[in-house]
Amino acid sequence: MKPVNKIVAALLSVALLATGYDGFSQGAQKGDLSVNISYFNVNNRIPYVTVNVKSKINGRFQPIGGIPLKLYLDKDSTGTFIGQVVTNEKGLAWANIPPSVKKEWDSSTSHTFLATFDGNKQYETAKADLTVGRAIVTLKVTDDKSITASVFEMKDGSWVPVKGIDLKIAVKRLGGDLPVSETPTFTTDSTGQASADFKRDSIPGDVKGNITLVAKMEDNDQFGNVSAEKVVPWGSKFVYKSTFNERTLFATRNKAPIWLQLIAYSIIFTVWGILIYLVFNVLKIRKLGKSV
Repeated sequence: MKPVNKIVAALLSVALLATGYDGFSQGAQKGDLSVNISYFNVNNRIPYVTVNVKSKINGRFQPIGGIPLKLYLDKDSTGTFIGQVVTNEKGLAWANIPPSVKKEWDSSTSHTFLATFDGNKQYETAKADLTVGRAIVTLKVTDDKSITASVFEMKDGSWVPVKGIDLKIAVKRLGGDLPVSETPTFTTDSTGQASADFKRDSIPGDVKGNITLVAKMEDNDQFGNVSAEKVVPWGSKFVYKSTFNERTLFATRNKAPIWLQLIAYSIIFTVWGILIYLVFNVLKIRKLGKSV
């Protein structure tokens, strides 16, 4: 092959390799994000929104952290900007409704929350929206341990009762809410009210016997997550009793229960006894072997 032909062939090979590399890099597709917005209002205080970001990886949706999102109220503009958030390792982020959008908030009976992601090297742009009506939940109790929860929505400048809303009326606990009775949910009537009787008389409270009641609607299609809480002295008083100097499972080694010590020492002596017995037998066999 002539030198000129060799040079031309080399240039064509380089060009083809470069084209193939560009095609490969362009063919690498970015991932798609799933963005979900939830609205929360507790005791008719400052409402807030949470954003949950996931992506389908290996056939399963996984939370995606480190995703910056811009949040808006009703429209994408400076005056309705709620804030910018970044998802944590669980794919969650949240933001309170700031005072800067209070005028916009008060101007309507329903609002649409917007979340936008501008995209990066790994994921395509994404957006989500959620429309909710303005609503509140109130909670009243009586001395005979009767509970009444009411739901109101903003309509024509005033709060009006809402019928047919499913509510959970429960006691707040660390591991989750415990229903106040055997009925898990209650539905509001034409007056927007739902009533329940408290049947958890033996439930532990704080040192004064206080517990926290909660009435909430969860993931409601119209109003989102709205709840009310109230502290009542209906629990049994918690009296702390120190077991520091007593024999318990959670005490120090010298305060362990006698039965537990007996079991532990028995296991130790049995294991070591078997090992010593085996050593003696090995030595005995070795001695017999030398004498033969």
